[in-house]
Amino acid sequence: MTDKKSYQVLSAAQLKYLAFISMLIDHVNNGLITPLLDGRGALLLVSNIFSILGRIAFPIFIFFIVEGYFKTKNRLKYLTRLLIFGIISEVPFDMFTSKVYYNPNWNNMIFTLALCLVTVWLIDYLKGKITNKIIWYLLSFVIVIGMSFLAMALSLDYDYHAIVLAYIFYIFYDRLILGAVLGYLSIIKEVYSFLGFGLVTLYNGNEGNQYKWLNYAFYPVHLLVLGLMRFYFNL
Repeated sequence: MTDKKSYQVLSAAQLKYLAFISMLIDHVNNGLITPLLDGRGALLLVSNIFSILGRIAFPIFIFFIVEGYFKTKNRLKYLTRLLIFGIISEVPFDMFTSKVYYNPNWNNMIFTLALCLVTVWLIDYLKGKITNKIIWYLLSFVIVIGMSFLAMALSLDYDYHAIVLAYIFYIFYDRLILGAVLGYLSIIKEVYSFLGFGLVTLYNGNEGNQYKWLNYAFYPVHLLVLGLMRFYFNL
């Protein structure tokens, strides 16, 4: 990130933990509250609030895949970690989303993040090989389209929306506000995701105090706990 502004006050750690909280709220809502809804009432109001807060996470996670691509010391290890934790997360994800131990028709978000990383990596590699910008842009569009279809074929969570958003954050990496605005327009059907995009623009480029393995473990662990609760309470 370049030319840090006075309003950019949040570190990577702060943004990621806000995203984790948002994701947890969203998953609690979808897994434990929504099945109990019956018409109107206080529970419906809570569910609606949780749904709004849950829209924060997605833009932040996709942004940090692009940021991670540029800042990681070893991209192959980064991708390998994502794939390993994607595999670890799949049974907890299916328990949480479908109340089964394996559902091939819906695969978890870490696999989506891994495909976003591959997409950005391939496009950036070609950028270093192709001097003609017009040809590079055309090829990058083809790659994004191909990866979007692959995401849908693999039934990845957020499918092509994640691929398109990662591409936008990559193209406008040095123009964060513009990237956030265009990113929001790409998924505007999720109206309240503007909260997440807004928080991304506050990123100051600093890593902050992070616990890498806690970051990776949080996803499968919280899904496993919520999945077990769904089974136990038959939700």
